Amino acid sequence: QVQLVESGGGLVQAGGSLRLSCAASGRDFSWFHMGWFRQVSGKEREFVASISDRGAKPYYVDSVKGRFTISRDYANNTVYLQMNSLLPEDTAVYYCAADAMITTQAKPLQVAGVDYWGGGTLVTVSS
Repeated sequence: QVQLVESGGGLVQAGGSLRLSCAASGRDFSWFHMGWFRQVSGKEREFVASISDRGAKPYYVDSVKGRFTISRDYANNTVYLQMNSLLPEDTAVYYCAADAMITTQAKPLQVAGVDYWGGGTLVTVSS
């Protein structure tokens, strides 16, 4: 059974840091582009960051560039999102995603193209 399980969310003050983890199981995800989305209640799910399958090339939405870092551990089928200098507007449920897109380039993931989703982890940044 394929599963993506996020962890690491929580409550943090503005300016603080959190590290999200996504443990993937059930198949080999090394050929998948992996990524993170976030969603605030009542709004659409938005792309945050992705990392390519081979070469681990990152891609970030402009609002998190310089603050967030995505990485992956191929041996353990795990993806991480290091979030620094957090802002109240980063508050959301963060979802891990896997996309089997066929490209060697770093690209943003699209909601409609995601093959597997995690269940989400809540990040709350207080001001």
